[in-house]
Amino acid sequence: MLNLQSLLLPFGFDPNPKILTKLVRHQDSRFDVQRLYREGHFDFYQSIQSRRRFHGCRRIISFFGQSGTLAAFVGVYDVRDVEGPGNFSLPRGFTYPEMDTQKCYRYSLELDNRFSSLRERLIIDWGAGTRSWVQNYRQGAKPVVELLPRGYVSEFPGFLDVVLTHERLTRIVSHPAPHREWHRMLASVAGVYLILDTKTGNQYVGSAYGEGGILARWNVYAKTVHGDTKELRRLLKERPNIAHDLQFSLLQTLPITLDKREVFKYETLHKRKLGTRAHGLNRN
Repeated sequence: MLNLQSLLLPFGFDPNPKILTKLVRHQDSRFDVQRLYREGHFDFYQSIQSRRRFHGCRRIISFFGQSGTLAAFVGVYDVRDVEGPGNFSLPRGFTYPEMDTQKCYRYSLELDNRFSSLRERLIIDWGAGTRSWVQNYRQGAKPVVELLPRGYVSEFPGFLDVVLTHERLTRIVSHPAPHREWHRMLASVAGVYLILDTKTGNQYVGSAYGEGGILARWNVYAKTVHGDTKELRRLLKERPNIAHDLQFSLLQTLPITLDKREVFKYETLHKRKLGTRAHGLNRN
């Protein structure tokens, strides 16, 4: 069975045991670690530790915790040095401004870009000790479960279970090969969809019809963020990084043969149900 080291070696990983290395599996009940990653704050989050957990090591191999005992590779980081408590503050615009760093240490971590092509693709089995989220690296440890295709997000879950960030939507649209079922299913139906601004709670109800169905309509959002809608255009000017806050889901699927007028009836019904004209982002 392939193990972590056998996957990292071809990319230049030095297995010398004198290079003290630690494995880190991030799964935090207080903060959404993958959101921190999407918004560019993961490296800072990882560098802040309430104890000197990386003391004495030269590098860390970092992962996101997934279901069960699985973990998805994030990167290999060289550990440079450490600052004592109270010598730093949160970066501007940090996702979780309530995060308390007063008694924390901050490590200087430098990402090794040689392994970047494996990011989010290499899945290992962490083993039974998931509570031990920082462990010493041992040669031959951590079996590889899967090496996912480039750009892969997930298997198609069924229409009612589709809930996507803008970043994941863009990856699905941009990488059709590993997402054939997503493309086939979303292109086969018309329907009514919901865009949620997760920062404010405001909602936008829209619809898709005609050739390409939902897939064709969502492709526009993937490329432009605003999808040629007036209110989202305005918000994009106010908040250039609003894509990080948008969530896409399906409210109702409809036969692809329905015309624009028939689909609009269902769109209007959902706007009434959710009140998105009076209290959301719809203006018609």
